[in-house]
Amino acid sequence: MTRLVVPAALATWIGTALLLSNHRWFRRVSLAERLRPYVPGAAGPNRALRSPGGWAHSVVDVLGPLARSGGATLARLFGVSEELSLRLRRVHSPLDPTAFRLRQLGWVVGAFGLVVVLVAAVRPPVALVVLAVLGAPLLAFLVVEQQLARASAAWQHRLFLELPVVSEQLGMLLSAGYSLGAALTRLSQRSSGAVAHDLRGVVGRVQQGLDDVAALREWATVARLPAVDRLVAVLALNREASDLGHLISEEARSLRADVHRELIEAIERRGQQVWIPVTVATLLPGVLFLAVPFIEAMQLFTSG
Repeated sequence: MTRLVVPAALATWIGTALLLSNHRWFRRVSLAERLRPYVPGAAGPNRALRSPGGWAHSVVDVLGPLARSGGATLARLFGVSEELSLRLRRVHSPLDPTAFRLRQLGWVVGAFGLVVVLVAAVRPPVALVVLAVLGAPLLAFLVVEQQLARASAAWQHRLFLELPVVSEQLGMLLSAGYSLGAALTRLSQRSSGAVAHDLRGVVGRVQQGLDDVAALREWATVARLPAVDRLVAVLALNREASDLGHLISEEARSLRADVHRELIEAIERRGQQVWIPVTVATLLPGVLFLAVPFIEAMQLFTSG
């Protein structure tokens, strides 16, 4: 038992250190890393999780590439084909892919250590031990992956619901004489929704020197939403169309029709779900009423 407790305690300690390293109160970020997000063309805020020279920084340098490549391979085995960096940018996560995979590795190691401790204390059958030791780390990995997938899908749905209103406002601003850049800046400052949050990123990229249309196409690449692709395709006609506000208004009507169609489908699905308990509640008494004479008849024939 002592031989199992020592590796389990070591694995639990490593997993706990990796998990706690993502919290600000557990570590101190260097001044260079705090200023990195405000430097044009620099990497993300989590390029380095520790101050240089620390032991944790060396652990991250060693485990980071392994966790990133291994996590990507395992995710592809379970059908996740989208790039992790795109999903993290879509939900505006403060983590970069390496930091996310290290956090995932921390959960996996922590789950493995906890299972080993429980197995050493309970001593279940060998088949159950193998299932628990292999299943718990895999379950921890999939839980973290599913949380990111759910957050990404929720953000895309918020974009889809907010786009008709934002498109109408954008069309009105363009018709009133605003330029495309000024209209995007005004919309990004007037709301706190998902589209406004993304537009603040677009405006930031324009302020860094990128073209308006190129920044919008970069947003469409990250969002991966057909409605955003259509809106950006219309906005790309900024220098060619003379009445861009009217085109944006027409696109807003099309987006509103798509949202209305999805709402009708959701209402119909919920209406169909209502009939499931009603059907069960109706069939159950009928089955009982049929079962009573059937049982009586069977007893009559068997006794006779």
